[in-house]
Amino acid sequence: MTELLRVESVVAAYGKVTALRDVSVVVQPGEIVAILGANGAGKTTLLNTISGVLPIMGGAIIFNGQRIDGRKPWQTSRLGISHVPEGREIFPDMTVEANLKIVDSFGGGPKFEIDEVLEMFPRLRERFAQLAGGLSGGEQQMLAIGRGLMACPRLILFDEPSLGLSPVLTKFVLASIAKLKQRGIASLLVEQNMRAALRIADRAYVLRVGHIVRAGSAAEIACAPDIQEAYLGV
Repeated sequence: MTELLRVESVVAAYGKVTALRDVSVVVQPGEIVAILGANGAGKTTLLNTISGVLPIMGGAIIFNGQRIDGRKPWQTSRLGISHVPEGREIFPDMTVEANLKIVDSFGGGPKFEIDEVLEMFPRLRERFAQLAGGLSGGEQQMLAIGRGLMACPRLILFDEPSLGLSPVLTKFVLASIAKLKQRGIASLLVEQNMRAALRIADRAYVLRVGHIVRAGSAAEIACAPDIQEAYLGV
């Protein structure tokens, strides 16, 4: 199978502080890959290097057969990568409808119509004419995901999609991400709720202080004694 994304020996830093050291990650078309680790491990930094928010200092990022490191976020978006960041970054002074319509469908992946997004997230249909800033945290997360889908991505980068959500909404949002596989969309998922992430992921990588310390199937990672002790509280 042709790789969709290859992060190859990437090094990245914030000023003089190195955040990623020789990090390599692969995502195949249509699969869900979880990036796990404690706070400060470099998970968000990894997503930011892929989407072009943070430039890399070494290594390479290859998407759909071409080098993309050095490109701006709007350029990686046009190539088919949607980034749903931790802060959601919706437009609070615009309606739900306007937030969804502002995105161009240029990613080259499966095309989503607004009705399909509203079918996936019925609450957004109820709030369609409301300002996005007045939505609950869960509704804003649904809107951020829906807006990402409107760009027709081949790959979506999810940064802590369950952050601040109730257990019920966390289950719903992660189940919605899992369903994207049916449309052939791949996901790279950063998620503090490791048990929930491993339930929907195909494979996982564990980051520790900027290094990949373990990689394997989701089942292998979940059963690893050191991972259970360090991250799953077993």
